[in-house]
Amino acid sequence: MENCERVEQVDFEKCNGLVPTIVQDYVTKDVLMLAYMSKESLKKTLEGDTTWFYSRSRNELWNKGATSGHFQYVKEIKIDCDNDTILILVEQTGAACHTGKNSCFYRDL
Repeated sequence: MENCERVEQVDFEKCNGLVPTIVQDYVTKDVLMLAYMSKESLKKTLEGDTTWFYSRSRNELWNKGATSGHFQYVKEIKIDCDNDTILILVEQTGAACHTGKNSCFYRDL
């Protein structure tokens, strides 16, 4: 399937042009983080080998690891049954969380 067709499968309208994206370690299956993707960031992810997201606070695209060196190398991309949430399985280099932790989900509630 072509990348354009893959992007068109995703329902970006439900969340005003963004979709929640869960990032999971390809080997351990640990949930590393949750971010948001726009059509453009999904296209960039599909065209390359690392993850791209949309920063809601900065209103811009960002390549995970571009400043930290902690890239996420894409192994698989899946979509949920409603076509409005993406799951990306990655090979994580370094920490996934900006705090330096392996996962953003390290605190109990």
